[in-house]
Amino acid sequence: MWTSLAALLGALGVVLGAFGAHALKARLEPAQLDAWSTAVEYHLVHAVALLAVALFGAATGRVVTWPAAGFTAGIVLFSGSLYVLALGGPRWLGPVTPLGGLCFIAGWLALLTLARNPG
Repeated sequence: MWTSLAALLGALGVVLGAFGAHALKARLEPAQLDAWSTAVEYHLVHAVALLAVALFGAATGRVVTWPAAGFTAGIVLFSGSLYVLALGGPRWLGPVTPLGGLCFIAGWLALLTLARNPG
């Protein structure tokens, strides 16, 4: 499941990156485009991290739920809130972005725990 989700999120990241570079470039202010670019960068980096974790789990039989869920939640909350905010979404979404960042951090720390505890 995690490999499929990584593939889907990776494809979505490329689509959203292209959308921002082509369709939004003339429509958004520079600060909004910067936010969009940051969202795409973190989205794609963590889609690749999710793929690596999924492949590790498949190769070793280890359970990778916590790091995979952290990366996935981070993409949804961090990148997702930045995408919506860049498009002029409600300002109350601003506090969601750091929650997504915390999910990314939790995913990386869960991966550290997984790596330090051979199964």
